[in-house]
Amino acid sequence: MCATLHQTPIPAATSRPAGVWGSLLLGLALLLSACGGGGEPAQGRVVDAPTTLAGSEAGGEQGRAGDPSSDDSIWSGLTGALEGALDSVGLGGRTKAATSQADAVRLAHQASFGPTEALVALIREQGAERWIASQMSLNRQAFKRTPGGQAEPVAVRIPQSRYTSGGTNAVHRHTSQSVDFCAGRGEHCWRDWSSSTPLVWDFYRNAVHNPDQLRQRVGLALQQMLVISNYEVYGTYGLRNYHNMLLDHAFGNYRDLLRKVILSPVMGDYLDHVNNDKDAPNENFARELLQLFSLGTCLLNQDGTLQGGQCVPTYNNEEVRAYAHALTGWTYPPGGATPWGCWPRGANCQFYDGDMVTVAAFHDTRARNLLSGVALTAGHTAPVALEAVLNSVMAHPNIAPFVGRHLIQQLVTSNPSPAYVQRVAQAFSTGRHGSFGVGRKGDLAATVAAVLLDTEARSASPGNTAGRLREPIQLFTGVLRALNGRTDGDALGWWWGDEMRQHVFRSPSVFNFYPPDYPVAGTSLVGPAFGIHNANTALNRINYLNYLLFWGGSGASSGVPNAVGTQVNLSAFTADAANAATLVDRLSRLALGDVLPTASRNAVITAVNAYPGNTADGRLNRVRQAAFLVFASPQYHLVR
Repeated sequence: MCATLHQTPIPAATSRPAGVWGSLLLGLALLLSACGGGGEPAQGRVVDAPTTLAGSEAGGEQGRAGDPSSDDSIWSGLTGALEGALDSVGLGGRTKAATSQADAVRLAHQASFGPTEALVALIREQGAERWIASQMSLNRQAFKRTPGGQAEPVAVRIPQSRYTSGGTNAVHRHTSQSVDFCAGRGEHCWRDWSSSTPLVWDFYRNAVHNPDQLRQRVGLALQQMLVISNYEVYGTYGLRNYHNMLLDHAFGNYRDLLRKVILSPVMGDYLDHVNNDKDAPNENFARELLQLFSLGTCLLNQDGTLQGGQCVPTYNNEEVRAYAHALTGWTYPPGGATPWGCWPRGANCQFYDGDMVTVAAFHDTRARNLLSGVALTAGHTAPVALEAVLNSVMAHPNIAPFVGRHLIQQLVTSNPSPAYVQRVAQAFSTGRHGSFGVGRKGDLAATVAAVLLDTEARSASPGNTAGRLREPIQLFTGVLRALNGRTDGDALGWWWGDEMRQHVFRSPSVFNFYPPDYPVAGTSLVGPAFGIHNANTALNRINYLNYLLFWGGSGASSGVPNAVGTQVNLSAFTADAANAATLVDRLSRLALGDVLPTASRNAVITAVNAYPGNTADGRLNRVRQAAFLVFASPQYHLVR
């Protein structure tokens, strides 16, 4: 339904050296040879998008899998921001500032699930600040036509991605002692009602096809910090609620997000603080709240460095116990039922719809001292204690550099300079970065903008230690998006997710798939994603490319709702296949932002020329070969 976005010719960019990171993927490079292969619109109207709106960043991309075709006579031309209308709904007068191909591709890698030709053209036209603002407001230009009338420009609100698949809360309202819940619900009952598999489908469909790319990327960064895992908690609808909550708060305030995390019954189960014993509370959640979700274990300067140059503990065991006591008094939201009633007496049954609710008899009311000089007086209630807990962590000097560094590592670079961390921490603390944010401490819109617009993120000459290893999740999505692919997500969970040690929603522990300070052997650097990178996963990166390009990907499975399989569509590139150099450079500029280094470029062109360019099959194989070698290159796997 979207009109094609015509691009202007893109000049060749200057190649960037891989620096220190390049040697870290030397094994991948060796594998390449072994494997072969303006004005305000009328009335400035802002309207909701039609339900059949294709999921695309700009015109020319396919819609979300399973969506019906829309009526092009009514809606067309999603071609970017419409100045007047969009300024009235959240862009705040930010002007377009055209940027380079290299910078547009770099931002797409940092703030989306991978560049597409249409997305890169849009970012090039708008510039980083304008595009980020449009992503946070999620409005686009479209034209609505009436029969016999002229097209009227309007700003369209694009729907926000959601998790929707899987069973309902009925799994926690089953009361029969004689009939199993899954009786009559088919062979996939556990998968559909208890597992995270339906969320995997939604995650990859949304990531590959939907336009709210930045919200989704920040949502992924948050879910890798505020971790719950289907390894230990079950109930598809509950997992769905939790991860929708992360998406909802991606550009909100961190204090509000922490409140929702604390009150989440899924988190309450995962880290053992629902129905906690007020006299001997489980300390699991309290410890992780401090260690992983807000402050970290060592006192930090605002630039993220250690105070005094050594690790001074942020808290001690007695303070952890004080938080555990303070967070007693919460049970499941009402609505759950079991054949045997609820336990303990006075609590609600297990149920994941809504926030946890208080039970006064379960709450420890004794005086407690928390961090940041916050104290609870005797006789307080659970809601009062909750606000005190939030006050204490939000007032702590660690929270700004701790959260800021995590977002930098997830979106931009594994080893940010102290100055970079300090600038992002300042945005978190003040709640503003330029015109982003509302001036309240913990503003995530301001923080994310600071991360992405910083000079270190936008530099055309990143230092040798800049960048990060592309995570498997982002490899899966990046290749599919670049090559106009589609997916229903089925192959990317139990198959490729497990093979690559990053099965989304199934991290092995609350510490995520990898530690943020994972050391890179032989260097002084950290490389979080290297914690799941080894000889097997390096080979499987190559195998994944083979699977998509030479094995044909996966067809639709009859057991998956709205199945479309996982496949790429190379037809858009065959027009350039007769000229190997043109083809290789087009793919390189899309994947890397510039052409390959000369020696690598020549080697890839030679490999592509091994296939004839004068037949349809030969041209298709040329595209396969070129795509395989470009996306297998170390320059692609290291995001710089």
